[in-house]
Formats: sequence, C-alpha cells, structure tokens
Amino acid sequence: MDNFSYKALIVEEPEKNKFIRQIKNANINNLPDGDVLIRVNYSSLNYKDALSATGNRGVTRQYPHTPGIDAAGIVEESRVDTVKKGEKVIVTSYDLGMNTAGGFGQYIRVPGDWVVKLPDGLSLKQSMIFGTAGFTAGMSIFKLTRTIGPEHGDILVTGATGGVGSLAAGMLSHLGYSVTAVSGKTDTTLLNKLGVKNIIARNDFLENTKPPILKAQWAGVIDMVGGEILATAIKSTKPDGVVTCCGNVASPDLPINVFPFILRGISLLGIDSQHCPMKLRSKVWEKLATDWKFDMLESIYDEIFLDQLNDKIERILKGELKGRTLVNLN
Repeated sequence: MDNFSYKALIVEEPEKNKFIRQIKNANINNLPDGDVLIRVNYSSLNYKDALSATGNRGVTRQYPHTPGIDAAGIVEESRVDTVKKGEKVIVTSYDLGMNTAGGFGQYIRVPGDWVVKLPDGLSLKQSMIFGTAGFTAGMSIFKLTRTIGPEHGDILVTGATGGVGSLAAGMLSHLGYSVTAVSGKTDTTLLNKLGVKNIIARNDFLENTKPPILKAQWAGVIDMVGGEILATAIKSTKPDGVVTCCGNVASPDLPINVFPFILRGISLLGIDSQHCPMKLRSKVWEKLATDWKFDMLESIYDEIFLDQLNDKIERILKGELKGRTLVNLN
C-alpha cells in the first residue's frame, strides 16, 4: 500500500509552543514501522487526546502528530502469525496516540503485541464506546469485585459523568451494586439513566474534609479524579473496603494521613491501563463483551466525525462533556 493517502487529524507546531490542528491527507509511508497495519473504523475522544492535541509535552514529545489513544478496525497487513489480515481488532494504551500516530487517522501501524482481537459479543463501534475509558473502568471493577460484592454495601464513583466514571457506574449497576456518584455537574440525567441510586454534588462531598477519618459509608470506591476528592473518599470508606485510583484530573497530590489504612484496613489499588499485561488485558475485554456489557451502553455516547473533533477537544478540556465521544472514521 505504498504512497497511499488517508485522512487524519494532524497537530502541527508552526512556531515554538504554538499548535494548530487540521484534517489533512497523510501518507501511509510516514506511519511508524510496525507489524500490523490497521484500517481504523472507530476511535474515541479521551482527556489525554485533548492534551496531545494542544501540545502537552508530557503526553507527546514531537510534532507533527496524530493523537488518538483508541482505535478499532480491520487488519490490512500483518507480519506476525498471531494477527491475520481481515481480522477485527482493538488497539488501546501502550504508546498509541502519544508518540505513535494514533486513532484520529484512518490508518495506524503498530507492533503485533499491542493488538487485541475483537471479542465475540462486541462490535467495533461498541468496543470504542468503551475504549480506554471502559477498559480502565473494567480494570477497576476487576480489582474491586475480587473482594467486594453487592452485599457489602454502596460503591462510590467519583467523576461519574466522565468517560471512565459513567462506564464504571453503568457496569456496577448492571452487576447489582448500589452506586452513589459524585459529580460537579448539575444535570443528573445521564447518571439516572445508568441506574445510579444516589448523587452527591462535588461541593457537598468536599464540605467536611479536614478530619483525619470520616463516617464510614462506602464498601468500595472507584476514583478517577485524585486530590481532595480521593482523600475524602478514602477517609469515608468502610473497614476492609477497597478504593481504586486511576486518574488525577483534580490533582496528582493525595492530602491524607495513614489513619484510614491502619484503623480500617482500607486497600488503595492503583490502575495502570497503559501497561496492563496482555493476558489480563484480553480477560478484561472478554468481560466487557459479556458479563459487564450493560443495556444502556449505546445510549451514553455522542458520535462525531473527524471534522467535528476540534470543538469536542476544547469542550473536554473545559470539563463540559458527559459520557463518551465516539469518532467515526468510516
């Protein structure tokens, strides 16, 4: 497929620290070396994509660049036996969309060991409604549900109207857990649709944060914002409860002491979806295609095309988006 051109969102730096985004023709020969060439059907918009698209050097070092940490599509060429031409596949995490041309282009080329075969029970479109956000939520649920069942009490989900939070809330409700959500948004329609039982406004949740330990309320917590919200959630978790941590949009700092851990035996479990081993990665995707796939999945996304990405990137940076944003590259 030499000299083949395709459409991609390309972020360029015409002047130092000045970045522009345009939909342009890219040449397939300029893709990085890799074992598998994939025609991308769908991607999704994540906060990390928005950072890459605005020149954040902590995410992307070199420009021009095509962001998109999620991609699902069909294999066009393969140099490895584990991946066959014509197979439907998913690629998320690793370096995709960070320093490797990502899913906001109609083609990607990646190492073979980044590729997950699309599990039965999921369409390519559904896999990107989940995307990295759903995979991260799935990893959190995988760790939490090993010791915490619905009978143990309420599960708190923070940042619940975002991508990870809304998918975690939907999956937990589907599995029979009673979910309480913390959100800074006043519109609770999405959370009600997902089966969330109680909703706490972010300001109310942070009203009393100074004591070293708070009234025990949650059997478990899925947190994706960090900072004071995560600290307050830990302080108010029941004895032997489990708290998962996968984000730092509020703050990377954790203002807390050891009391919840040594007086209540709280477990704080980190979630690293980027470098998750393939055996666990495949297991989580199988769960997303079967036991964790909830009825409202296809009602919590907004579908857009490449030429609509710029507006969505600005809005996700301002915290204005709810649910998932699916990018159709067909």
